Amino acid sequence: MAAQHNFIPSRFLAPSHWPTWLGLGVMRLIALLPWRLQIAIGSALGTLLFHLIPSRRRVAEINLRLCMPELSDVQRHGLIRDNFRATAISIFEGAMSWWGSDRRIKPLYHIEGLEHLEAARALGRGVILLGGHYTTLEISGRFLAYHVEGLQPIYKPARNPLFEAVLAHSRRRLFDDLLNSNDMRTIIRNLKRGKVVWYAPDQDFGRDRSIFAPFFGVATATLTATAKMAKLSKAPLLPYTSERLSDGRFVIRLQPALEHFPSGDDLADATRTNRIIEEQVRRVPEQYLWVHKRFKTRPEDEEGLY
Repeated sequence: MAAQHNFIPSRFLAPSHWPTWLGLGVMRLIALLPWRLQIAIGSALGTLLFHLIPSRRRVAEINLRLCMPELSDVQRHGLIRDNFRATAISIFEGAMSWWGSDRRIKPLYHIEGLEHLEAARALGRGVILLGGHYTTLEISGRFLAYHVEGLQPIYKPARNPLFEAVLAHSRRRLFDDLLNSNDMRTIIRNLKRGKVVWYAPDQDFGRDRSIFAPFFGVATATLTATAKMAKLSKAPLLPYTSERLSDGRFVIRLQPALEHFPSGDDLADATRTNRIIEEQVRRVPEQYLWVHKRFKTRPEDEEGLY
């Protein structure tokens, strides 16, 4: 059962929180609409944001020029537009994952590879689920929670205090607990206790905790914490992906645990985990978080990209 942490709305009544309350209220209302209509609204919103946020469109443009140089200008433009749509739809997916009823959620997906998780858990240790920042990340957590006992996502708290309070409260109703990405001691302890830790390391956390490993052939600051967690906890690592299908439903895929991981070679391990995430991104490139400055931290002899 998820840990209980009370959310006290009266703590967030100051005028500075009113815009966030308005946004959350709109999300809550839209979550009541039929799912197909939510997708249509999200798609329309994404098209609007594509035109209204040129700074993020530029980030996606730079990322795709680096990662998929084989695309023509027309193809890249279309992919970025589709990516904005998928990203906007993910807002409503998040609302559904927080507030949708089981009756509405359960028909929306199917899951593959549960036998791999069962085999890993049979070893008597915790398990690390290695995911990525796919736009389906939030709602896929709701799907996983139906099947995975003791599921604990690692996350980075949001800067907006009201949004963070609602997000944490909503997630804790679904999961066994939430783990702060900076609290490595608790993460390792819970893995040793047999918990399933869900981890998406594909963001830029700077130079200190990273090593430069290839991601789409680009030297990318990649966390070494993935191998460190596996080494200290002796927990097997299972790749996990989520994907929105053309009919509006979703598929969750669990793969077999990686063999010989960690290897003791930080660069080889980081390259391996990057490649796993890259494979899913190439499958459905519009469903990846291209608006994130993934390549912000550069090797010392390179200039900034953004």
